[in-house]
Amino acid sequence: MSGEARVDPISLAVFAAAVSAIAEEMGAALQRSSYSPNIKERLDFSCAIFDPAGQMLAQAAHIPAHLGSMPDSVRAVIEHCAPFAPGDVVVLNDPYLGGNHLPDITMVTPVFLDDSGSVLLGYVANRAHHADVGGISPGSMPIATELYQEGIIIPPIKLWQRGQLNEAALALILRNVRTPEERRGDLLAQYAANRTGVRRVRELVARYGFASYQALSAALLDYGERLARAAICQIPPGSYSFTDYLDDDGVSEEPVAITATITVDGEVLEVDFTGTSSERPGSINTVETVTKSAVYYVLRCLMPEDAPMNHGVFRTVRVIAPVGTVVNARPQRAVAGGNVETSQRIVDVLFGALATALPDVIPAASQGTMNNLTIGGRDPRTGTPFAYYETMGGGMGARPGLDGLSGVHVHMSNTRNTPVEALEYAYPLRVVRYSMRDGSGGRGAARGGDGLVRELEFLTSAEVTLLTERRRFAPWGLQGGEPGATGRNLLITHLPDGREQEVPLRGKQRLTVRPGDRLRIETPGGGGWGTPH
Repeated sequence: MSGEARVDPISLAVFAAAVSAIAEEMGAALQRSSYSPNIKERLDFSCAIFDPAGQMLAQAAHIPAHLGSMPDSVRAVIEHCAPFAPGDVVVLNDPYLGGNHLPDITMVTPVFLDDSGSVLLGYVANRAHHADVGGISPGSMPIATELYQEGIIIPPIKLWQRGQLNEAALALILRNVRTPEERRGDLLAQYAANRTGVRRVRELVARYGFASYQALSAALLDYGERLARAAICQIPPGSYSFTDYLDDDGVSEEPVAITATITVDGEVLEVDFTGTSSERPGSINTVETVTKSAVYYVLRCLMPEDAPMNHGVFRTVRVIAPVGTVVNARPQRAVAGGNVETSQRIVDVLFGALATALPDVIPAASQGTMNNLTIGGRDPRTGTPFAYYETMGGGMGARPGLDGLSGVHVHMSNTRNTPVEALEYAYPLRVVRYSMRDGSGGRGAARGGDGLVRELEFLTSAEVTLLTERRRFAPWGLQGGEPGATGRNLLITHLPDGREQEVPLRGKQRLTVRPGDRLRIETPGGGGWGTPH
């Protein structure tokens, strides 16, 4: 195609696929060059392409929790680090500047038409969950009461400037983590992923011409907006409210209410979280950008499966998240669990509200947690520190006419598990049991999916942090379906006489374990849909 600016449906479809493919290829480069099992095996990362204004053109099908937050990070980078030159690369993880929580480090690279730096084409970015970024607990997912306890806070800084690595800045980051060589390797993998994105965007512009690239980018955003408005039009006009609860905040045992009212007026969706609990002492607070990500994810679920996910979709949604609540916490509240647990409950609340409007579409509640487990200590095989992070699947909620899937990651989590072989190779841990939790799904005309049972034996002393949910409040059923089973955490120790003792653990707890101890996590089942036969 020449440089002539023209857009037709076929060209737009091909362009949309090409931009998405760039994000997918960035993800492949990141996975293959990373060091940690959390990125290499679990695929806990996201990649995306942005226009010069910081609007997201495409995100690969990676992590929904990153969906609406990466654009805020890119805008923070533009605000704090412009002007840019070819070879500049910015890193940040500050949740109050568009991040999710501190382990998620974002890397943003401007893309120029050529090495002169005269024409900015946009940005490529990726976000990866690092298995440790310091803080009071190995794995950096602690039961914290302020952000500073959760790890090193990185504001937007140019880690590479005109292609030159800022060795002092990198040394500062690595000095504040428990596993510096693994962190160095994962940061370089993120750098490689963005270099891949830069090359591919330049090739795409060379193929279409600069004018057509701009026109197609604008048309792609407008297309995403049209599809989102069409999906909203399928919801009957009106206001729909729902309230659900987090078990606790990890500091007190008081339940945490999340309330949302969805108002549909024509082609616009308003989501108002007025009535939600105030921010809490523990780490289940979320920043506004994570709340927006959950809202965008729910809207995306109502759109056609092949619909592009871009900034045009965001234009159709208005989010009201009162400042000082758990869905829009103020600095410097702890937020490690808000990204992984509160985001899941926000999705449950939004689906619960929409179930009134779309009773034959909305599924019952899924497990509603990521079952976060972090373990850290010193590996007796090497004498070096290790930090392990894992999220675990559970039951998917049943859908109208369809049973829920069993043992899967749901909603805001879209990672894989850590394979047994990779886990035992990398860490001083042994997997004793890994199975379905039969019968944990709720009964109904369609049955909820079953949870998992994951039991680990410790081969060395270690510090363990559990950050889990749905241990008190079960995943609800819909249309007469029964709730799924709540989750359960157990520590199995040996008494002096050789007998085993099962010690129930709280949903959010930090503990020290000894060699031979075992930790069993039983994840929740999904709710049932429809009255059981």
